[in-house]
Amino acid sequence: MKKTIRNFKSMKRKGEPICWVTAYDYPLALCAERAGVDMILVGDSGGMVQLGYETTNSVSMEEMLVMAKAARRGAPNTFLIGDLPQGSYEVSDADAVINALRYIKEASCDAVKLEGGKRILPRVRAIVDAGILVIGHLGLTPQSTQSFGGYRVQGKTRLSFENILKDAFALQKAGVCAILLEAMPDESAHQIAKQLSVPVLGIGAGTHVDGQLLIIHDLLGLYDPFRPKFAKCYIGEVIENYNSFLSQHENIRQMGVETRKDGLLTLVQYALEKYVAEVKSLQFPGEDYEYTLTESSLDSLKRSEMWQE
Repeated sequence: MKKTIRNFKSMKRKGEPICWVTAYDYPLALCAERAGVDMILVGDSGGMVQLGYETTNSVSMEEMLVMAKAARRGAPNTFLIGDLPQGSYEVSDADAVINALRYIKEASCDAVKLEGGKRILPRVRAIVDAGILVIGHLGLTPQSTQSFGGYRVQGKTRLSFENILKDAFALQKAGVCAILLEAMPDESAHQIAKQLSVPVLGIGAGTHVDGQLLIIHDLLGLYDPFRPKFAKCYIGEVIENYNSFLSQHENIRQMGVETRKDGLLTLVQYALEKYVAEVKSLQFPGEDYEYTLTESSLDSLKRSEMWQE
């Protein structure tokens, strides 16, 4: 049964990790739903990993809708979020609401996501007032990487941490139902998660947030140009189990004809199931996939008036 935002808020209260993954087409969304993820994000990252653009900035609203519709067909029973691409919400409240509504009406999404803090509060309020669930995105926001001087970890300094926390409080007050933090040290992300009442989810934001997101192409080793430190490829860890499954069948070809479990759909599902299990048991991300702070940086953060012990 499809989870709702009420389920996610309850999971936060109970300390049950929320697990989500990106998907941009029918087969990968199908595998994600079969693996039991809680949510699927049709991210603007699809512009890079699925469509081959150099950055997320090039992807259009029309391209995002094509991917969102395909993902919904593959995962009809999973909470689905459409990512508003650059240019679809910045100009006016009207643009933001119209494009958010397109995700809901045309792609049957359950919520939309957009990047930014105080600067986009009017857009958030307008979309929320239109009756649409909104997820915020703070920390490293890929659409604005030029303002950061490239892809840089956020929340490492006291000023950066305080600005992100202020933005998070502002987004919560504006009505977002959850916030995604990207590329932040575990300690600063944890502070934000425990101070907010809405679920605070992470992609490269450590273990101590309310849930984890990965780009599915990183999880499967399907994207060649680069892989961020926080991304784990699961194929190597499940390939033996998959081979063991195949060895149980004398006639693999016939098994495939009857079940379609002789190929990538099953291998991808194995990888996703392991990812879900590791998120739920707090094994992922762990220290190997987290950004770290020096002792002096952590001491500086702890001297912030916004830090809570």
